[in-house]
Parts: sequence; structure tokens; C-alpha cells
Amino acid sequence: MMKEEEEPRDAKIVKALLKSMGVEHYEPRVVNQFLELWYRYVADVLTDAQTFSEHAGKSAIDADDLQLAVQSKANFSFNQPPPREVLLELSRTRNRIPLPKSISGPGIALPPEQDTLISPNYQLEIPRKANSQAIEEMEVDEEEGNKVDPGTSLQEHKIDRDAASQRISFSLSGKRSR
Repeated sequence: MMKEEEEPRDAKIVKALLKSMGVEHYEPRVVNQFLELWYRYVADVLTDAQTFSEHAGKSAIDADDLQLAVQSKANFSFNQPPPREVLLELSRTRNRIPLPKSISGPGIALPPEQDTLISPNYQLEIPRKANSQAIEEMEVDEEEGNKVDPGTSLQEHKIDRDAASQRISFSLSGKRSR
């Protein structure tokens, strides 16, 4: 462990800052982390100030370049929340719109269907060729005596050939016919 006299000046400053803020107990590595953050911040500000100075056609960095670099670093590093008045106006505007009425009944209360995202959301297109092949295979299976599906006849499996390429929409709203 390093003696107090052997510590770098910057480390002593960080310890003094921690002590002035009332921090008594901390890991020794905290000082090194603060120093790294400090050096990185200063290096970034000086690099930006040099860029601003070169852009302005100056031969050296001056106080205006440093001030601009610090301001730009603060503007892009730390986001300020919007003013309170703006937030209050936004909340008043949003709260003027009433919430939709809920559907009462057993189960989970849902808003009216026009206010939900539950609606037919996909279509199924059955190709004409695939349907005619499937019907022929079922006819062959029935002629050979193989059962296609127990409890159903060929009539129930046949698909109207004219409607074979129709699009079919499925509703996911959960409505059931009673």
C-alpha cells in the first residue's frame, strides 16, 4: 500500500473530494476509477477543443474553444428532462381522451372490439392444384378401403373446386357461435 506522501497529487484531490462529500468508507480502487473517468473526460474535452480550434483556423486552443467543447460534451452526455410545464401540458392533453368502456362479463374485462388489436390478421390461400391432388388421394384411399379419418366420409372431406383458390380470413377475437 502506498504512503500518503507517495500518492499522486490527483489521487489526493479525489480523496479530498470524497471526504468533502461525506464519503468515509470506500474501496481503494474507487480512487483509480475516478481518476480514469477524470482523465478520459479531460482528454475528450481537449480533443474536441482542438478540433474546434482547427475548424476556426486558430493556431492554438483558447478559452472559447474549451468552453464550446465542455458545453457540447454536457449537451450530448447528459440529457435534461423536459420542463415541468411541458410535461403537465402533455399529460392534460392525453388525459382529455377518456379510456374506452370495458366489456362486462365473465373472465377478463376487455375493451370494445374496435379498440382492440384482435381482428383478422392473416389470410390463408389454398392453391387449386394442391386441393385437387388431395381430393384425388382421398378418393384413391377410400377405393382401396383405407380409412381417411374414422367417423367421416369422403363427402365431408371434399372441397368445392371452385372455392379452392379463395382466401379465407380467420378471426382471432374469440367470438364463438352459440
